[in-house]
Amino acid sequence: MSGAAIRGARAETAYAVLLFLAALVALALSWGGPLRSDSGLGAITFFLAYGLFTVSIGYSHPSLGYVSFDRVAQAASILVLGPVDAAWVNGLVSLVYPWHRLRKGVPMPEVVRASLMNSGLMTLVVLTGGLLYATLGGALPLTDLGLGALGDVILMLLAMQLINESGMMLLARIRGKPAVAALSGFDTLMELSSGMVGVLVAVVWARMDLEVLLLLLAVLAAGMLALRNFAEMRLRLERLVGERTAALEEKTQQLERLATQDTLTGLHNRRHADAVLEREFRRARDLGVPLSVALADVDHFKHINDGHSHAVGDRVLERVARIFAAQVREADLVARYGGEEFLFCLVGCGPADAGRLCEELRRAVEAEPWESLSPGLRVTLSAGVASLDGEDCAAALLARADARLYEAKRLGRNRIVAQALPGA
Repeated sequence: MSGAAIRGARAETAYAVLLFLAALVALALSWGGPLRSDSGLGAITFFLAYGLFTVSIGYSHPSLGYVSFDRVAQAASILVLGPVDAAWVNGLVSLVYPWHRLRKGVPMPEVVRASLMNSGLMTLVVLTGGLLYATLGGALPLTDLGLGALGDVILMLLAMQLINESGMMLLARIRGKPAVAALSGFDTLMELSSGMVGVLVAVVWARMDLEVLLLLLAVLAAGMLALRNFAEMRLRLERLVGERTAALEEKTQQLERLATQDTLTGLHNRRHADAVLEREFRRARDLGVPLSVALADVDHFKHINDGHSHAVGDRVLERVARIFAAQVREADLVARYGGEEFLFCLVGCGPADAGRLCEELRRAVEAEPWESLSPGLRVTLSAGVASLDGEDCAAALLARADARLYEAKRLGRNRIVAQALPGA
């Protein structure tokens, strides 16, 4: 693991331990109060088993972690057992459930961290929601869902959701993600709906209609399984859409590169260079800042192709392009303008700086160990440089650079002509 990963794991572990200790303290402070129930071992055992069942019917979410229907058992247990017993029962469920991940190869530290974190958070969620419900005067156990009881139940579920999402948002921040990454409208709605289903379970339980309770639990199990399958299908569709979108974006980028990039050298192509030159020309003229253009040509390139092969010629162009790309400034443009010809748009460069830069490029090309490509191979460069001086269009500036390139060739090549020659 990297240093950042180790620090992140330590922060998550500290968070898990603090949540668990806070839950233990909260339970201890509430234990001796009047909100303990006398529901008996049978009710405790049922809600332990039912809690494990509702947790097991869940699915993995890419940003929210594991999402389950445990709110059904949590809400029902509060309204049957009372907030204190419901808190430790559901805390125990969340403490036990993650250990099955060991069989799937999850490392022990991750399992312990998940166990403590889930148990601490769920205990606080259930205890806080249950205590609020009891403070509001909600009936324990709940036997009838009148208008007043419905309002108390809704406030209880909202409080539980608030505590749960606050804990998950803090975890997201610890993991270096935005807090909103822990939120999902669909999953929030599903948990609140699960809580209302739990209220129905509690009412049926309180009326002790065993046949109706068993039928309800069976229908709920089928419904939860169907919802889980729907949620998993939704996530698969989201992943598929994400993959297709990423593939489309990549294809678009490839097409954009093909439209603006020379395939052999990797430099910009003539089409892109003309557009950039036109833009920079207008900007330099409007703002009154320097701009220089250079046209460079690999000397006797036809002889290279004829004497050393076209494959060697291609390698020469590739290597020349790498030299150019490494030497020019980030603000400058270098493009393959056609064949063995290259265009430089030197932003903010006056005549002296442009001439000096092109001379450095010429020397770098001449000093390159070309014989490593082919015995006896020698490559040199000629260039003409023109700086903005009252031209009314980019084509006029480019024409001056082209004329000076012609002068460089006429004078014997392997040279830079950056100023008008006498009589020229």
